Amino acid sequence: MSIVAAARKTKTNTSFLPTGISSFFKEVGEMSAFAGKFFRQVFTPPYNFKETLRQCYAAGNKSFGLVAITAFIMGVVLTIQSRPTLVEFGAESWLPRMVSVSLVREIAPIITALICAGKIGSGIGAELGSMRVTEQIDAMEVSATNPFKYLVVTRIIATTLMLPLLVIMADAIGIFGGYIGYNLKDHISIGFYFYKVFHQVSFSDLFPATIKTFVFGFAIGLIGCYKGYTTKRGTEGVGIAANSAVVVASLLVFIIDMLAAQISTLYN
Repeated sequence: MSIVAAARKTKTNTSFLPTGISSFFKEVGEMSAFAGKFFRQVFTPPYNFKETLRQCYAAGNKSFGLVAITAFIMGVVLTIQSRPTLVEFGAESWLPRMVSVSLVREIAPIITALICAGKIGSGIGAELGSMRVTEQIDAMEVSATNPFKYLVVTRIIATTLMLPLLVIMADAIGIFGGYIGYNLKDHISIGFYFYKVFHQVSFSDLFPATIKTFVFGFAIGLIGCYKGYTTKRGTEGVGIAANSAVVVASLLVFIIDMLAAQISTLYN
C-alpha cells in the first residue's frame, strides 16, 4: 500500500513549477487558445451584424456618460493642480499645451480603459457566466447555434471598436474641462485656448495613443468573454468571473500601455 501511495505522490509531483505558477501558465495558454478561436471565427460566415451593433450600443453609448464626467473632471483638476507650478517658473502660457498633450498621450486612454474594464468587462463576465451556469450556452449548442460566434465574437468586436471612440470623446471633453479650469483663475478666450491646444498636439501624439486603444478594447473584451464563457462552480463562479475579469483586464491594460510606451519611444 505504501508503494502505491509513493507512486501516486511521485506522479503528482512531476511538475517542477509551484502550483500557482503552473496554473498561471495554464490559464495563459487557455486564454491564447481562446483568442486564436476568436480570430478563426471572426472571418468565418455567417456574420452577426445586428448583434454586433447591439453590443456596440451597450458598450459605447451606455458607458459614455461615466467616461464624459470622468474626462471633464480630469481636465479641470489637471489644469488646477498644474497651474501653480507653471506660474512659479513663469510658464503659465504652456498650460493649455501641457494639459492637452498629457490627456491625449496617456491620461485619457488609460483612465477610459480602466473605466471600461470595470464597467464593460465585469458586465460581460457576469452575463456570460450566468448564461453558462444556467446552461443557456449548452442549449444554444444543442439548437445548432454557434454560441462562441454569437456571444463572444460580437462582444470582442464591440469593445475593440467602441473604446477608441470613447477615448477620442474623452480627449475632447477633457481638453474642454481644461479650458474651464484655466478660466477659474485667469481668463483666456476659447478660440485662443484651442489654438494653443491644436498648435501643440501633433499627429505623432494622437496616432500611437489611438492605436493602443484598439488593443485595450480587444483585451478588455477578450478577458471578459473568457472569464464568463469558462465559468464553473455555479452561481459562485459568476461573481468570481466578474471580479477576475476586472482585475485581469485592468492589469493587462497597464502592461499593454507600458509596452506601447516603449515602442513609441523608438520612433521619437
